[in-house]
Amino acid sequence: MIKVKLKQVNKFYSNQHCAVEAANFDIYDKELLVLVGPSGCGKSTLLRMIAGLESISSGTIEIDGKIINDVDAKDRDIAMVFQSYALYPHMSVAENLAFSLQLRKLSKAEIKDRVESTANTLGLQDLLERRPAQLSGGQRQRVAVGRALIRKPSIFLLDEPLSNLDAKLRMSMRMEIARLHKDSDATMIYVTHDQIEAMTLGQRIVVFQGGKIQQIDTPLRLYAKPCNMFVAGFLGSPSMNFFHGKLAEEINSTSKFSLILDSARLPLPCLPGQVESLKYFLNQKIIVGIRPEDLLLRQQTQQDRIYQSFSLNLEAIEPVGNEIFLHLRFAGQEVIARVPPDFTPVIGQDVTLYYTAEKLHFFEAEHPSLRIDDHLADQNTVPMH
Repeated sequence: MIKVKLKQVNKFYSNQHCAVEAANFDIYDKELLVLVGPSGCGKSTLLRMIAGLESISSGTIEIDGKIINDVDAKDRDIAMVFQSYALYPHMSVAENLAFSLQLRKLSKAEIKDRVESTANTLGLQDLLERRPAQLSGGQRQRVAVGRALIRKPSIFLLDEPLSNLDAKLRMSMRMEIARLHKDSDATMIYVTHDQIEAMTLGQRIVVFQGGKIQQIDTPLRLYAKPCNMFVAGFLGSPSMNFFHGKLAEEINSTSKFSLILDSARLPLPCLPGQVESLKYFLNQKIIVGIRPEDLLLRQQTQQDRIYQSFSLNLEAIEPVGNEIFLHLRFAGQEVIARVPPDFTPVIGQDVTLYYTAEKLHFFEAEHPSLRIDDHLADQNTVPMH
């Protein structure tokens, strides 16, 4: 069942700047949808249009099949959690939670029951008499979430609610929000610039750049098959490696193609269905992407798979506990590999890395918004010897 429907929604400001362009997608009932993108891409503006806090320049927004373009924010049955918490400093936690219910003139008994229930859900039961200044950042954020939760709205809007918290607290609050979504059966629309938050929270993700929607899909499909270079580079940490060169055909080689860089060749194995498509780009510039975790050491390879390899010069080592990031250089281009922590290389030496055809992503150089193999059937296996 569709809960929210956006039809060609646009937002223009007086200087003709287009903050949101042709937003056109559905949000399903009880779904947790994440809008993600860099700062200034239009995701918060779109959220505020859904909430009724920003006017719509053109297009329509529907909730439960009804167009709500001209419906006041207070009449949309929506609760919003802001980045800045927006708590009343002179009120206690209990008073902050109860305030919206008092405006609706609910009975004192019902207000008391809802405050206690919400406080127990969020672990705030021992903090009800405190004021915001006496709370930590995580506690304030839970109060802000609770103030939205207590209203029992049909839609929750969360605008970068965790950006003011430290890394450890963000992780625990992410899990808290995921649990709340599961327990409340509410529809949630969550805005963030943090791709880790997007990947861990979203049932589906809408990727924004420059006011335009780049791709909408599940986290795993976005990661496995990004539709363009922006999505490929934005999702993933460290981000995807990109090799810029000219496509050449290989004769008498296990690899059908290679990428010619300034002073080297990168073998390009491809899946069976990709051969004819790549032939259209022979002797043309293309961009090949591969994620850091898909560049393997010899000990990580498997005997029943076909690999290509290349040697790179190691420039720096970045240990991060359970893994190591290798910063390397190949034909003048910087490359990052993600390897196990038991690897002990020496800076300045050459390192050989291995990869398979299924892990390569091909993009047009002149139109990096286009994926070369978009029209190809998915291939889930690599040829065996």
